[in-house]
Amino acid sequence: MKLLDCILEFIYPTRCAFCHCLTENGEKVCDRCRRELPQRRNPVLELRIPYVSKTICPFYYENYVRDSLLRYKFDGLRAYAEIYSEFLAKCIDETAISCDIITWVPLSKKRYRKRGYDQAQLIAENLARSMNTECEKLIEKTVNNPAQSGSGGAAKRKANVKGVYAALEPEHIRGKRILIIDDIVTTGATVSECAGVLHKCGASEVIACAVAGGKN
Repeated sequence: MKLLDCILEFIYPTRCAFCHCLTENGEKVCDRCRRELPQRRNPVLELRIPYVSKTICPFYYENYVRDSLLRYKFDGLRAYAEIYSEFLAKCIDETAISCDIITWVPLSKKRYRKRGYDQAQLIAENLARSMNTECEKLIEKTVNNPAQSGSGGAAKRKANVKGVYAALEPEHIRGKRILIIDDIVTTGATVSECAGVLHKCGASEVIACAVAGGKN
């Protein structure tokens, strides 16, 4: 470790991205979390999402995973994106998924200005670099609707996102197998709405990938 790195590590010691405890040797995920995180044995969700051929994610949305994602979204811990993408890349490799292009579920302009970054975009860009795959914003959010987390059950979540997304680059969508990234998938309403937009523009297949999901 270089002298500057040693100094920075002393001033700003590295914490585990999940349990937030101090780690040794600058590790981003502690040994305990690597053993005990709520990882799915089968990363392919049983959840049936319209317009999505397959949905994969490495974790259940609970305990330290939930805490980590909340810090990532609301406390500005952007560096977590690289860590999440490593787990996603492993799932993609295990399930032998391939794609022509990677995109993400976008934030509205208003929410982007408030947060300063798009959490799904950062994960998508990190994943694309590791997979040596093109990453492009193919969808925009045209309505600043209420957050899905407070909108209620599956029917209300579906209604909350109806018609709030539009295609940006239809010519880049037609005939492509697209991997769309989000941070969390629960009912699948949001990713389904985005996948529907992609299919209307001629996407040959849409696969969804998220850091964490529900029990399905």
